Amino acid sequence: MIITSEIISFFLETRQHTEEICAPLETEDYVVQPIEDVSPPKWHLGHTTWFFEEFILKPLKPNYTLFNKDFAFVFNSYYEAAGKRVVRSNRGNLSRPTVSQIYEYRDYVTQHLVELMEEGITKEIYTLAELGIHHEKQHQELLLTDIKYILGHNPLLPKYSETFDENCIEHIPEKWIAIEEGIYKIGHKGKSFCYDNELGRHKVFVPNFEIRNTLISNEEYLEFINDDGYKTVSLWHADGWNWINENTINSPEYWHNVGNDWLYYTLNGLVEIDKNAPVTHISYYEAFAFAQWKGMRLPTEFEWEIAQEKFKWGLRWEWTESAYLPYPNYHKPEGAIGEYNGKFMVNQKVLRGGSVATPKKHTRPTYRNFFQPHLRWQYTGIRLVK
Repeated sequence: MIITSEIISFFLETRQHTEEICAPLETEDYVVQPIEDVSPPKWHLGHTTWFFEEFILKPLKPNYTLFNKDFAFVFNSYYEAAGKRVVRSNRGNLSRPTVSQIYEYRDYVTQHLVELMEEGITKEIYTLAELGIHHEKQHQELLLTDIKYILGHNPLLPKYSETFDENCIEHIPEKWIAIEEGIYKIGHKGKSFCYDNELGRHKVFVPNFEIRNTLISNEEYLEFINDDGYKTVSLWHADGWNWINENTINSPEYWHNVGNDWLYYTLNGLVEIDKNAPVTHISYYEAFAFAQWKGMRLPTEFEWEIAQEKFKWGLRWEWTESAYLPYPNYHKPEGAIGEYNGKFMVNQKVLRGGSVATPKKHTRPTYRNFFQPHLRWQYTGIRLVK
């Protein structure tokens, strides 16, 4: 049963939270794009708005008038079927539209979508609106991590917030959880929201394994660094070894060696390493090398999903040893929406869990995040299996 007031409330709550994330920014912060993987905050504001306009208002609201016919070209991300777009690496070169114009665009689309839903929500509108809400929640996480990259690579290392706590500590004793071999069901079940890449619930056989209930800490990762982990070729994939040498990588992202001390940049500014906090901003290459150093390995995404009910998760996106592939009987949706997940199922690793930047009401045990193995601007961490 579709309850109109609930989906409208969820929509408005989500739109407001995006703008709350941007509230501490100065106008100049909205435009910066230091690398291709990091988009300017104002682009996120526009893109999440375009998504609702393109996939709901344009086709489904009678007599809808576009806010600006050129905005689709600016704010389309990768939806080939939706038309031409600005190349991703050029998003930071656009001084126009202005930040104030983008906020006007957000208000315009928000108002029109609420009007449409108040007139009566069909199943099609509900499905697309729910997808759009979770799409915006994904971009809320990207907003925080992109803002951190923008400010964390400013030589002044400015603070974003005095209150955002990204170094939550697991106050539980470390232990290893034994999981018996057997056939387990994997994938989303029920009628609650999920992405298409979680569907195709199926059985897998998993041998015996033990998984740690806590994440690897900064203190443990420092031991790896001090034992020349970044200099020991036998620990690394060939691609990983090339990556750390070509890019002079010798510590996690945002770590700074000052004298004999390690500091790291957080959204609260530059602080001393909290040795008890889970290590973060780790690439898959580094996670794999650390696991090799410990004589262990990373979990597969199936092992992670089977074991997740037995430990606390959500502090870091956890690298798995699984390639990002479709589940059996996966069906890509028709049209541009089908480009949401399916076309990325190659050359990427699956991450599970969630992070301190993941918004509420967004993640779940079957959620499959995915990144290329060298990326580490997200809050990524390590859990081990033996």
